[in-house]
Amino acid sequence: MNQTTQTHIRQLLSQVTDPEIPVLTIEDMGILRDIDLKDDGTVEVIITPTYSGCPAMHAIEKEISKTLAAHGYKKVVIKEKLSPPWTTDWMTDEARAKLEAYGIAPPSKGTPDKRVLFGKQSAVRCPHCKSLHTEMVSQFGSTACKALYRCLDCLEPFDYFKCI
Repeated sequence: MNQTTQTHIRQLLSQVTDPEIPVLTIEDMGILRDIDLKDDGTVEVIITPTYSGCPAMHAIEKEISKTLAAHGYKKVVIKEKLSPPWTTDWMTDEARAKLEAYGIAPPSKGTPDKRVLFGKQSAVRCPHCKSLHTEMVSQFGSTACKALYRCLDCLEPFDYFKCI
């Protein structure tokens, strides 16, 4: 593929947002894996869902097709690549900062927290007041990839994007 064309397509797709967290793009999230322009002009876009069965992927696929079609790319094939599986380690530092500014505690970097194996809760920082004096209210928040927490200092509830 022509590098200029690939760069152009990547720039276009870097504007496609996650419908569940509209401050994050698919590039911020690490969902956009690869772009390939075939000899017949077909643009093949490879994406990896945050988890198998993520309901947002259908909306993301539609938005990718719509964005590319609006810029003259009429033949678009979107493929999901499940291996290696997506991990929160693929999220950019900018994505983590955007999450916190949006009011969602970002996942920690590196290996997922193993404290749960020992009956301890993760230390999750409140995105509002930055306190670590928080507690989990529910393992499941507004979506399956988030847990619901409450800050014991400012008393605000907030979502925590789980480490995967």
